[in-house]
Order: sequence, then structure tokens, then C-alpha cells
Amino acid sequence: MEKLTLDALIELLNECNDFEDPVEPTPDVLDVAFDALGYDSLTLLNAVSQLERRYGIELPASVTSDAKTPRELLALVDALLA
Repeated sequence: MEKLTLDALIELLNECNDFEDPVEPTPDVLDVAFDALGYDSLTLLNAVSQLERRYGIELPASVTSDAKTPRELLALVDALLA
């Protein structure tokens, strides 16, 4: 099955954040907290909902508190896609 890439994740987060101060999908953002990247909780909730629909997965309700960085969210999604 398809893996979620950093590029796809950041593109989705930028889209859910109405492209306010868009983040570039470079490897150095992998371990930066979502709030430090400018993504608030509403942006994350919207992104999680979109990920669930696009990939046909169900993420745990605690995903927004469990995954604090793009790397952590990628790992959670990819574990479900494996």
C-alpha cells in the first residue's frame, strides 16, 4: 500500500491551514513541533480527517496529542498503511 510522504503531509497541512505561512517540506521540519511550524489544533484535526478519508484508515482519537511532529504523524499513518 502507498506510504504517506513528507511532501504529501506538509502539502495537506498547508492546505488545511489555508496556506497561511506555508511550510516547505524539507527534512529539517520532520522533528519540529506542529505548533512551532504554525499549525494549530484545528489544522491538525482537519488534516487527520482528510488523511483518514484519503487513505481509508482510522487514526486513534489521541493522534493529535500523541503525534507532536511530522515524523511522529508519518510513523502513525504509515504503521496503519503497512
